[in-house]
Amino acid sequence: LTFILFIVLFTAAFGRLFCGWVCPQTIFMEMLFRKVEYLIEGDAAKQRLLNNGPWTAEKIRKKTTKHAVFFILAFIIANYFLAYIIGVKELRKIITEPISEHAIGFMGILIFSGVFYGVYAYFREQVCTVVCPYGRLQSVLLDRNSMIVAYDYKRGEPRGKFRKNVAGVTLDQGDCIDCFQCVKVCPTGIDIRNGTQMECVGCTACIDACNKMMDAVNKPQGLIRYASETGIAENKKLRYTGRMKFYTVMLFLLAGLLSVLLVTRKDIDGTVTRATGLLYQERGTDSLSNLFNIEIQNKTVDAIPVLLKLEDEFANVGRIEMVGKNNIDVKKEGQGAGAFFIVLPRSAVHSRKVRLTVGLYKGNKRITTLKTNFMGPFTRL
Repeated sequence: LTFILFIVLFTAAFGRLFCGWVCPQTIFMEMLFRKVEYLIEGDAAKQRLLNNGPWTAEKIRKKTTKHAVFFILAFIIANYFLAYIIGVKELRKIITEPISEHAIGFMGILIFSGVFYGVYAYFREQVCTVVCPYGRLQSVLLDRNSMIVAYDYKRGEPRGKFRKNVAGVTLDQGDCIDCFQCVKVCPTGIDIRNGTQMECVGCTACIDACNKMMDAVNKPQGLIRYASETGIAENKKLRYTGRMKFYTVMLFLLAGLLSVLLVTRKDIDGTVTRATGLLYQERGTDSLSNLFNIEIQNKTVDAIPVLLKLEDEFANVGRIEMVGKNNIDVKKEGQGAGAFFIVLPRSAVHSRKVRLTVGLYKGNKRITTLKTNFMGPFTRL
Protein backbone atom coordinates (compact mmCIF):
# COMPACT_ATOMS: atom_id res chain seq x y z
CA LEU A 1 0.00 0.00 0.00
CA THR A 2 2.85 2.39 0.82
CA PHE A 3 4.51 1.57 -2.49
CA ILE A 4 1.31 2.20 -4.50
CA LEU A 5 0.61 5.48 -2.70
CA PHE A 6 4.26 6.45 -3.21
CA ILE A 7 3.88 5.99 -6.98
CA VAL A 8 0.65 7.99 -7.06
CA LEU A 9 2.17 10.93 -5.17
CA PHE A 10 5.41 10.73 -7.14
CA THR A 11 3.51 10.87 -10.45
CA ALA A 12 1.38 13.81 -9.32
CA ALA A 13 4.52 15.75 -8.41
CA PHE A 14 7.14 14.61 -10.91
CA GLY A 15 5.25 13.00 -13.79
CA ARG A 16 5.93 9.56 -15.15
CA LEU A 17 9.59 9.31 -14.19
CA PHE A 18 8.91 5.95 -12.54
CA CYS A 19 8.06 4.35 -15.90
CA GLY A 20 11.13 5.61 -17.70
CA TRP A 21 13.75 5.10 -15.00
CA VAL A 22 12.58 2.61 -12.34
CA CYS A 23 10.01 0.21 -13.86
CA PRO A 24 11.56 -3.27 -14.41
CA GLN A 25 9.81 -3.53 -17.79
CA THR A 26 11.65 -0.45 -19.09
CA ILE A 27 14.96 -1.30 -17.42
CA PHE A 28 15.10 -4.85 -18.77
CA MET A 29 13.89 -3.77 -22.21
CA GLU A 30 16.20 -0.80 -22.73
CA MET A 31 19.26 -1.79 -20.68
CA LEU A 32 19.37 -5.51 -21.44
CA PHE A 33 17.26 -6.95 -24.28
CA ARG A 34 17.52 -4.03 -26.69
CA LYS A 35 21.28 -3.75 -26.16
CA VAL A 36 21.61 -7.48 -26.91
CA GLU A 37 19.49 -6.95 -30.01
CA TYR A 38 21.69 -4.06 -31.17
CA LEU A 39 24.81 -6.14 -30.52
CA ILE A 40 23.54 -9.04 -32.67
CA GLU A 41 21.47 -7.33 -35.38
CA GLY A 42 22.84 -3.78 -35.41
CA ASP A 43 21.08 -0.43 -34.93
CA ALA A 44 17.48 0.36 -35.90
CA ALA A 45 18.29 1.01 -39.57
CA LYS A 46 20.20 -2.28 -39.93
CA GLN A 47 17.39 -4.14 -38.18
CA ARG A 48 14.82 -2.77 -40.63
CA LEU A 49 16.97 -3.89 -43.57
CA LEU A 50 17.42 -7.31 -41.98
CA ASN A 51 13.68 -7.73 -41.29
CA ASN A 52 12.68 -6.65 -44.80
CA GLY A 53 15.37 -8.70 -46.54
CA PRO A 54 15.21 -12.34 -47.71
CA TRP A 55 15.89 -15.27 -45.41
CA THR A 56 19.58 -15.76 -45.99
CA ALA A 57 21.98 -17.82 -43.89
CA GLU A 58 23.14 -14.66 -42.12
CA LYS A 59 19.58 -13.61 -41.26
CA ILE A 60 18.75 -17.10 -39.93
CA ARG A 61 21.94 -17.08 -37.85
CA LYS A 62 21.28 -13.65 -36.35
CA LYS A 63 17.60 -14.30 -35.63
CA THR A 64 18.31 -17.70 -34.07
CA THR A 65 21.11 -16.31 -31.93
CA LYS A 66 19.02 -13.34 -30.77
CA HIS A 67 16.00 -15.39 -29.77
CA ALA A 68 18.15 -18.05 -28.08
CA VAL A 69 19.85 -15.37 -25.98
CA PHE A 70 16.46 -13.75 -25.28
CA PHE A 71 15.06 -17.02 -23.94
CA ILE A 72 18.12 -17.63 -21.76
CA LEU A 73 17.78 -14.15 -20.27
CA ALA A 74 14.02 -14.67 -19.79
CA PHE A 75 14.75 -18.01 -18.07
CA ILE A 76 17.17 -16.32 -15.65
CA ILE A 77 14.67 -13.54 -14.89
CA ALA A 78 11.90 -16.11 -14.34
CA ASN A 79 14.07 -17.95 -11.79
CA TYR A 80 14.75 -14.75 -9.87
CA PHE A 81 11.06 -13.85 -10.03
CA LEU A 82 10.03 -17.24 -8.62
CA ALA A 83 12.68 -16.97 -5.91
CA TYR A 84 10.82 -13.94 -4.55
CA ILE A 85 7.56 -15.91 -4.52
CA ILE A 86 8.47 -19.40 -3.29
CA GLY A 87 11.88 -18.73 -1.72
CA VAL A 88 15.43 -19.55 -2.77
CA LYS A 89 15.52 -22.93 -1.02
CA GLU A 90 12.37 -24.19 -2.74
CA LEU A 91 13.67 -22.98 -6.10
CA ARG A 92 16.97 -24.78 -5.48
CA LYS A 93 15.06 -28.00 -4.85
CA ILE A 94 13.19 -27.63 -8.13
CA ILE A 95 16.46 -27.11 -9.99
CA THR A 96 18.62 -29.77 -8.31
CA GLU A 97 16.14 -32.56 -7.51
CA PRO A 98 14.47 -34.87 -10.09
CA ILE A 99 11.84 -33.17 -12.24
CA SER A 100 9.31 -35.89 -11.38
CA GLU A 101 9.29 -34.66 -7.77
CA HIS A 102 8.68 -31.01 -8.73
CA ALA A 103 6.69 -31.20 -11.96
CA ILE A 104 4.43 -28.25 -11.05
CA GLY A 105 7.37 -26.08 -10.01
CA PHE A 106 9.27 -26.91 -13.19
CA MET A 107 6.19 -26.08 -15.29
CA GLY A 108 5.96 -22.79 -13.40
CA ILE A 109 9.53 -21.91 -14.38
CA LEU A 110 8.84 -22.73 -18.03
CA ILE A 111 5.58 -20.75 -18.06
CA PHE A 112 7.18 -17.66 -16.50
CA SER A 113 10.15 -17.99 -18.87
CA GLY A 114 7.75 -18.12 -21.82
CA VAL A 115 5.85 -15.09 -20.57
CA PHE A 116 8.99 -13.00 -20.10
CA TYR A 117 10.34 -14.15 -23.47
CA GLY A 118 7.10 -13.22 -25.21
CA VAL A 119 7.02 -9.81 -23.53
CA TYR A 120 10.59 -8.81 -24.36
CA ALA A 121 10.85 -10.47 -27.77
CA TYR A 122 7.47 -9.51 -29.25
CA PHE A 123 5.00 -7.64 -26.99
CA ARG A 124 7.52 -5.08 -25.74
CA GLU A 125 6.20 -1.52 -25.25
CA GLN A 126 2.61 -2.68 -25.70
CA VAL A 127 2.84 -3.76 -22.06
CA CYS A 128 3.04 -0.05 -21.18
CA THR A 129 0.28 1.06 -23.56
CA VAL A 130 -2.16 -1.88 -23.38
CA VAL A 131 -1.62 -3.92 -20.20
CA CYS A 132 -0.26 -1.58 -17.53
CA PRO A 133 -2.99 0.57 -15.92
CA TYR A 134 -0.47 3.11 -14.65
CA GLY A 135 -0.31 5.02 -17.93
CA ARG A 136 -4.07 5.47 -17.93
CA LEU A 137 -3.90 6.95 -14.44
CA GLN A 138 -1.74 9.78 -15.75
CA SER A 139 -4.75 11.77 -16.95
CA VAL A 140 -6.10 12.04 -13.39
CA LEU A 141 -2.76 12.34 -11.57
CA LEU A 142 -1.14 15.09 -13.65
CA ASP A 143 -2.07 18.75 -13.74
CA ARG A 144 -0.73 21.70 -15.72
CA ASN A 145 2.09 22.25 -13.20
CA SER A 146 3.34 18.65 -13.11
CA MET A 147 6.79 17.93 -14.47
CA ILE A 148 6.57 16.23 -17.88
CA VAL A 149 8.64 15.67 -20.99
CA ALA A 150 7.28 18.52 -23.11
CA TYR A 151 7.77 20.04 -26.57
CA ASP A 152 8.13 23.83 -26.59
CA TYR A 153 5.57 24.57 -29.29
CA LYS A 154 5.96 28.33 -28.86
CA ARG A 155 9.58 28.10 -29.87
CA GLY A 156 9.28 25.22 -32.32
CA GLU A 157 6.27 26.24 -34.41
CA PRO A 158 5.75 26.64 -37.31
CA ARG A 159 7.83 23.64 -38.27
CA GLY A 160 9.90 23.51 -41.40
CA LYS A 161 12.77 21.63 -42.97
CA PHE A 162 16.18 23.05 -42.21
CA ARG A 163 17.54 25.37 -44.89
CA LYS A 164 20.35 27.85 -44.68
CA ASN A 165 19.30 31.47 -45.10
CA VAL A 166 19.83 32.68 -48.65
CA ALA A 167 21.42 36.15 -49.11
CA GLY A 168 19.69 37.97 -46.29
CA VAL A 169 16.32 36.19 -46.69
CA THR A 170 14.85 35.30 -43.29
CA LEU A 171 12.85 32.08 -43.08
CA ASP A 172 9.62 32.49 -41.13
CA GLN A 173 9.64 29.21 -39.17
CA GLY A 174 10.30 27.92 -35.68
CA ASP A 175 13.26 25.93 -34.40
CA CYS A 176 11.69 22.52 -35.09
CA ILE A 177 13.22 21.25 -38.35
CA ASP A 178 10.69 18.40 -38.61
CA CYS A 179 13.42 15.74 -38.67
CA PHE A 180 11.26 13.15 -36.84
CA GLN A 181 14.26 12.02 -34.78
CA CYS A 182 12.18 12.37 -31.61
CA VAL A 183 9.61 9.99 -33.09
CA LYS A 184 12.19 7.46 -34.32
CA VAL A 185 13.86 7.07 -30.91
CA CYS A 186 10.61 6.91 -28.90
CA PRO A 187 10.21 3.36 -27.52
CA THR A 188 6.40 3.63 -27.70
CA GLY A 189 6.37 5.35 -31.12
CA ILE A 190 4.58 8.58 -30.22
CA ASP A 191 5.20 12.10 -31.46
CA ILE A 192 5.92 14.19 -28.36
CA ARG A 193 5.14 17.30 -30.38
CA ASN A 194 1.45 16.38 -30.15
CA GLY A 195 1.49 17.00 -26.40
CA THR A 196 1.44 14.79 -23.32
CA GLN A 197 0.15 11.32 -24.15
CA MET A 198 -0.66 8.21 -22.20
CA GLU A 199 2.09 6.25 -23.99
CA CYS A 200 4.91 8.58 -22.87
CA VAL A 201 7.03 6.80 -20.25
CA GLY A 202 9.34 9.75 -19.56
CA CYS A 203 12.49 8.01 -20.80
CA THR A 204 13.83 11.31 -22.30
CA ALA A 205 15.16 9.59 -25.45
CA CYS A 206 13.43 12.32 -27.46
CA ILE A 207 15.25 15.02 -25.44
CA ASP A 208 18.65 13.53 -26.29
CA ALA A 209 17.78 13.14 -29.98
CA CYS A 210 16.39 16.67 -30.26
CA ASN A 211 19.37 18.24 -28.48
CA LYS A 212 21.70 16.43 -30.86
CA MET A 213 19.83 17.83 -33.88
CA MET A 214 19.74 21.33 -32.39
CA ASP A 215 23.52 21.20 -32.00
CA ALA A 216 23.85 20.10 -35.63
CA VAL A 217 21.90 23.14 -36.91
CA ASN A 218 23.47 25.59 -34.43
CA LYS A 219 20.30 26.22 -32.41
CA PRO A 220 19.94 26.20 -28.62
CA GLN A 221 19.08 22.95 -26.87
CA GLY A 222 15.88 22.47 -24.90
CA LEU A 223 13.26 22.42 -27.64
CA ILE A 224 12.10 19.22 -25.93
CA ARG A 225 12.82 19.28 -22.21
CA TYR A 226 11.49 18.67 -18.75
CA ALA A 227 8.85 21.35 -18.23
CA SER A 228 5.20 21.85 -17.29
CA GLU A 229 2.27 22.79 -19.51
CA THR A 230 1.95 26.11 -17.67
CA GLY A 231 5.69 26.76 -18.07
CA ILE A 232 5.54 26.19 -21.83
CA ALA A 233 2.41 28.34 -22.26
CA GLU A 234 3.78 31.22 -20.18
CA ASN A 235 7.44 30.78 -21.20
CA LYS A 236 8.53 30.19 -17.60
CA LYS A 237 11.03 27.81 -16.07
CA LEU A 238 9.81 24.73 -14.26
CA ARG A 239 8.70 25.75 -10.77
CA TYR A 240 8.76 23.69 -7.60
CA THR A 241 5.14 24.40 -6.71
CA GLY A 242 3.48 24.18 -3.31
CA ARG A 243 1.63 21.06 -4.45
CA MET A 244 4.92 19.40 -5.41
CA LYS A 245 6.46 20.41 -2.07
CA PHE A 246 3.49 18.94 -0.17
CA TYR A 247 3.67 15.67 -2.09
CA THR A 248 7.44 15.52 -1.58
CA VAL A 249 6.99 15.87 2.18
CA MET A 250 4.34 13.12 2.06
CA LEU A 251 6.74 10.89 0.13
CA PHE A 252 9.45 11.31 2.77
CA LEU A 253 6.96 10.64 5.57
CA LEU A 254 5.73 7.46 3.86
CA ALA A 255 9.29 6.27 3.20
CA GLY A 256 10.20 7.02 6.82
CA LEU A 257 7.12 5.23 8.15
CA LEU A 258 7.82 2.15 6.05
CA SER A 259 11.47 2.14 7.14
CA VAL A 260 10.48 2.33 10.83
CA LEU A 261 7.95 -0.50 10.39
CA LEU A 262 10.54 -2.70 8.68
CA VAL A 263 13.26 -2.00 11.24
CA THR A 264 11.04 -2.46 14.30
CA ARG A 265 8.99 -5.42 13.13
CA LYS A 266 9.26 -8.63 15.14
CA ASP A 267 10.50 -11.84 13.53
CA ILE A 268 7.98 -13.75 15.65
CA ASP A 269 4.59 -12.32 16.54
CA GLY A 270 1.22 -13.64 17.58
CA THR A 271 -2.07 -13.19 19.36
CA VAL A 272 -3.50 -14.82 22.49
CA THR A 273 -7.27 -14.92 22.98
CA ARG A 274 -9.46 -16.53 25.60
CA ALA A 275 -11.60 -19.41 24.32
CA THR A 276 -15.01 -17.96 23.45
CA GLY A 277 -18.02 -18.97 25.48
CA LEU A 278 -16.05 -20.20 28.49
CA LEU A 279 -15.65 -18.67 31.96
CA TYR A 280 -12.98 -19.58 34.46
CA GLN A 281 -12.63 -23.16 35.69
CA GLU A 282 -12.03 -24.15 39.32
CA ARG A 283 -9.06 -26.42 39.99
CA GLY A 284 -9.77 -27.95 43.38
CA THR A 285 -10.31 -25.44 46.17
CA ASP A 286 -7.34 -23.14 45.71
CA SER A 287 -6.74 -22.64 41.95
CA LEU A 288 -8.48 -21.18 38.88
CA SER A 289 -7.79 -21.74 35.19
CA ASN A 290 -8.66 -20.16 31.83
CA LEU A 291 -8.47 -21.78 28.39
CA PHE A 292 -6.64 -19.76 25.72
CA ASN A 293 -5.97 -20.07 21.99
CA ILE A 294 -2.75 -18.79 20.45
CA GLU A 295 -1.74 -18.06 16.86
CA ILE A 296 1.93 -17.42 16.05
CA GLN A 297 3.37 -15.88 12.87
CA ASN A 298 6.92 -16.79 11.92
CA LYS A 299 8.54 -14.25 9.55
CA THR A 300 11.92 -15.99 9.46
CA VAL A 301 13.22 -18.68 7.10
CA ASP A 302 13.69 -21.24 9.91
CA ALA A 303 11.14 -23.49 11.61
CA ILE A 304 10.90 -22.66 15.31
CA PRO A 305 9.57 -24.76 18.25
CA VAL A 306 7.95 -22.22 20.56
CA LEU A 307 7.63 -22.77 24.31
CA LEU A 308 5.20 -20.68 26.38
CA LYS A 309 5.95 -19.33 29.87
CA LEU A 310 4.26 -16.91 32.26
CA GLU A 311 6.15 -13.67 32.88
CA ASP A 312 6.40 -10.96 35.54
CA GLU A 313 4.87 -11.49 38.99
CA PHE A 314 2.93 -14.60 37.93
CA ALA A 315 6.01 -16.48 36.68
CA ASN A 316 6.55 -18.21 40.05
CA VAL A 317 2.98 -18.64 41.24
CA GLY A 318 1.18 -19.70 38.05
CA ARG A 319 1.80 -22.18 35.28
CA ILE A 320 0.86 -22.94 31.68
CA GLU A 321 -0.55 -26.35 30.72
CA MET A 322 -0.46 -27.03 26.98
CA VAL A 323 -3.23 -28.97 25.26
CA GLY A 324 -1.31 -31.67 23.40
CA LYS A 325 2.41 -31.11 22.73
CA ASN A 326 4.53 -29.01 25.07
CA ASN A 327 5.83 -26.93 22.15
CA ILE A 328 4.09 -25.22 19.25
CA ASP A 329 5.93 -25.99 16.01
CA VAL A 330 5.82 -22.95 13.75
CA LYS A 331 6.87 -23.53 10.12
CA LYS A 332 9.28 -21.18 8.38
CA GLU A 333 7.51 -18.16 6.91
CA GLY A 334 4.30 -19.73 8.21
CA GLN A 335 1.95 -19.91 11.17
CA GLY A 336 1.40 -22.11 14.15
CA ALA A 337 -1.55 -22.49 16.50
CA GLY A 338 -2.30 -24.16 19.78
CA ALA A 339 -4.41 -24.16 22.95
CA PHE A 340 -3.34 -23.98 26.58
CA PHE A 341 -4.58 -23.43 30.12
CA ILE A 342 -3.22 -20.79 32.45
CA VAL A 343 -3.56 -21.90 36.06
CA LEU A 344 -3.30 -19.35 38.91
CA PRO A 345 -3.80 -19.63 42.67
CA ARG A 346 -7.14 -18.20 43.77
CA SER A 347 -5.26 -15.92 46.14
CA ALA A 348 -3.45 -14.28 43.17
CA VAL A 349 -6.70 -13.30 41.40
CA HIS A 350 -7.75 -10.06 43.07
CA SER A 351 -10.14 -8.75 40.38
CA ARG A 352 -12.53 -9.84 37.67
CA LYS A 353 -9.89 -9.29 35.01
CA VAL A 354 -6.16 -9.87 35.56
CA ARG A 355 -3.61 -8.69 33.00
CA LEU A 356 -1.03 -11.37 32.15
CA THR A 357 2.09 -11.53 30.02
CA VAL A 358 2.94 -14.72 28.12
CA GLY A 359 6.54 -15.17 26.96
CA LEU A 360 7.40 -17.00 23.74
CA TYR A 361 10.68 -18.88 24.03
CA LYS A 362 12.99 -20.74 21.70
CA GLY A 363 14.81 -22.99 24.15
CA ASN A 364 15.92 -20.64 26.95
CA LYS A 365 15.90 -17.54 24.74
CA ARG A 366 12.86 -15.28 24.95
CA ILE A 367 11.68 -14.25 21.49
CA THR A 368 8.80 -11.92 22.34
CA THR A 369 5.93 -11.42 24.78
CA LEU A 370 2.15 -11.28 24.31
CA LYS A 371 -0.52 -9.73 26.54
CA THR A 372 -3.84 -11.30 27.50
CA ASN A 373 -6.53 -11.17 30.22
CA PHE A 374 -7.29 -13.83 32.83
CA MET A 375 -10.94 -13.87 33.94
CA GLY A 376 -11.69 -14.62 37.58
CA PRO A 377 -14.86 -14.74 39.70
CA PHE A 378 -16.89 -11.62 40.30
CA THR A 379 -16.25 -10.25 43.79
CA ARG A 380 -18.40 -7.70 45.64
CA LEU A 381 -16.74 -4.98 47.65
